[in-house]
Amino acid sequence: MSVVKIDGTGRRILVVDDDLAIRVLLQAVLRRMKFDVELAEDGQAGLEKVQNGSGQFDLILLDLMMPRLNGYEFIDAIAKIPDRRPHIIVFTAAGRRGVEKIPANAVCNAILKPFDLDKFIEIISDCLNKAHEVKTRVPSDE
Repeated sequence: MSVVKIDGTGRRILVVDDDLAIRVLLQAVLRRMKFDVELAEDGQAGLEKVQNGSGQFDLILLDLMMPRLNGYEFIDAIAKIPDRRPHIIVFTAAGRRGVEKIPANAVCNAILKPFDLDKFIEIISDCLNKAHEVKTRVPSDE
């Protein structure tokens, strides 16, 4: 297994997940790679960070199942924002069924919870390096 190395200097990532442990873990991992990381506890808080001018994000890591505004609703709301849309990687416990509900090309990739950290880092690298080739990879769980 090869470990992908990423230099996140100058890149911003928003982690939107209602699980505090996931947010803290991802923040620690991403900061080690020199990313500027912001956290949101649900889709509504994440959407507010995107809309209120706290800056452009290069990538959004998004849980699908959350209170207040879920990941599907967040994706719909982001699609209506006129400026540059960030790449989105979704986390799903629902597997293929959860990802199939997302419109084609709305996200860069998806990963099934619980996830392998090395695979997760590889997916981040892939999404950040393919700025114009947005595609959806569905986790193979079924």
